[in-house]
Order: sequence, then C-alpha cells, then structure tokens
Amino acid sequence: MELIESKLRGGINMNRKKWIIRKAIVDDAKDLKDCMDAAYSKYLSRLKGKQLPPMNIDYEEEISSFPVWVVDSEKEIVGGLILMFENDYTKVANVAVHPDFQGNGLGRNLMDFAEAEAKKRGYFELRLATHILLTENISFYLNLGWEEIDRDDTRVYMRKNIL
Repeated sequence: MELIESKLRGGINMNRKKWIIRKAIVDDAKDLKDCMDAAYSKYLSRLKGKQLPPMNIDYEEEISSFPVWVVDSEKEIVGGLILMFENDYTKVANVAVHPDFQGNGLGRNLMDFAEAEAKKRGYFELRLATHILLTENISFYLNLGWEEIDRDDTRVYMRKNIL
C-alpha cells in the first residue's frame, strides 16, 4: 500500500503513538465509520439528538467515489478526510479526528494536508460547511485562516483562499 508522503509522517500524539496519513481503501470503511462516529458523538447532546450528516454516510461508497484519506496509528484508523474537487474549488466534505487523538495538532495537520492536496491539483480555494452550533469548530477554522461566507439556520459556510 502506497503511503501519502507529507510532513505529517511520524507525527506523535499524547499517547506517543505514531501516525501517518494514507489513501483510504475500501477495507478501511468500517473503521473509518467507527472513527467518524466517535468523533461526532460528543456533539449529539448539543444538537438535541439531531443526527449529523456524516453519521449517515456509506464509507465504502465514499472511498470508491471520492478522494479519501485516513490517519493510521498502529493499524488503527484515528482520523479521516474526504475531499471533493469541484470546478472552481476543493470542498472539504468531511474531516474528523478520533477523540483520543484530538488536541494534538492532528486536525490542523489534516487541514494542512487538504490544502496541500488542493494546491497540488491546481486549486486556489477550499470550502467547507460546519454546523452552526459547533462554535469551537468555527473558531478552529477561523484560526486557520478561513473566512465565513454565508450561513443559514443550521450551517456556516466557509472558504480559504490558497496561493
């Protein structure tokens, strides 16, 4: 299996486990779903039982249809990134880190990876949407240089220009 080369290779989390970002394969689907479910589960009570869209995803289909990467730590999937390459921009369709690995820079590194991947493919803009109640995620993206471009009753839409 070919590993995606990046500055992230060999990163260390709080438990001193090493991790790498690699292209997802269909066999990763179940573990990626488990990781995403764990990452989003902390938000369910805040959203008053409303299910987040990423929890309904068929990850086998996502891996087959879109560029998907996983973060692998000692053969355990601890993060994921799904990108969609539109005509004029790259969309971060989903990005999440398992709760045991949060707070150690892995989310920031996944966003840096998304930016590098978009640049490599000739894109100059990234976009994403996040839930309006996930204020810490909005702050996280703003701190990474993203800007809010719109919002509705449930979503905040953001973009980042990359050069």
